[in-house]
Amino acid sequence: MAMAESLLLHDAFDFKGGGERLVLSLCRELNLDLAYGQWCADSFDLSDLPGQTFDLNGYSSLIGYRTINRYRAFTKRTRFLKKYRTVIYSGINAPLAVHNHRNGKNIFYCHTPPRALYDLREYQMNRLSFFRRFLVARYNDWFQPLYEEAVKHMDVVVANSRNTQERLTRFLDLESVVVNPPCPTQWFQWKGQGDYYLSPARLEGVKRVGRVLEAFSGLPDKKLIVTSSGPEFLQLREKYKSFSNISFTGPVEEEELRSLIGNAIATLYIPVDEDFGMSPVESMAAGKPVIGVREGGLIETVMDGETGILLNADPSIEQIRQGVMDLSPTRALSMREACEAQAQKFDEKIFINKMQSLINS
Repeated sequence: MAMAESLLLHDAFDFKGGGERLVLSLCRELNLDLAYGQWCADSFDLSDLPGQTFDLNGYSSLIGYRTINRYRAFTKRTRFLKKYRTVIYSGINAPLAVHNHRNGKNIFYCHTPPRALYDLREYQMNRLSFFRRFLVARYNDWFQPLYEEAVKHMDVVVANSRNTQERLTRFLDLESVVVNPPCPTQWFQWKGQGDYYLSPARLEGVKRVGRVLEAFSGLPDKKLIVTSSGPEFLQLREKYKSFSNISFTGPVEEEELRSLIGNAIATLYIPVDEDFGMSPVESMAAGKPVIGVREGGLIETVMDGETGILLNADPSIEQIRQGVMDLSPTRALSMREACEAQAQKFDEKIFINKMQSLINS
């Protein structure tokens, strides 16, 4: 029986994130089949993809069984991979399926090595109760060798940034090539300049949106719109509901997100050592500069003083406030042309061409 061409195996579609957009871009442009561990209604519609789709049914509402079921999804329910010439793995759990594809080409697109196992292990553990810390430590001790063994069997490892490439070398002693994620630059366009700054980061601890909110709580004449969701959504919305200059949209459709970006003064994005960071590129594609941090992927995308302002790593509330004051509407407007030009370096066509070359090589 003739082998099918290529399939992309992705962890999960839990929400509308940059990794999920990357997967859809590859599937659509390269006509790939798609398999995934789970899908959530808050994520993207997969019904219009050109190839076949396979749901591995890796989700469970039972927390303990969820781990077992997810493991079985990628190790036991992926034996069909052997019919493909090339498999691209995306995510943390997907690589566990590599042992079911021994006679074809295996390409691992690494968004980052699991940060809870490596660079953020201590940070994550310190946020847990003693009991949960014990359970997570046992899980990490079980999962880490499985992950490390799996990624060693890849024929090609692709890092989404130089920052991720450095992590792969430091923690896993793996060589990799860098292919930055795609930005559909034609989707994000300048629409005008409203009276607000925009925070598009997911509401979770490592994104440090809480600091952005605290900064704006002391800038009553500066308006902030937070357009995202995440585990800290309810907590942060409740804490800052009395501030008239701060508003939360919750999850929004793609068209509304593009409108919010296209009409903003600038965006704020200050995560902890971000892997790459698609939000700043989308912002610049719409001609909007970024208030970011001088660490992680933002060093590779935002040109300090030209397409935004890079604050010191781990910025204080006062430093964030000063950054907002420094990036006035007039100054933001003057950066429009440079922003749009910088975003073109990460255009979707460049990404697709590089990935096609890796598949064909």
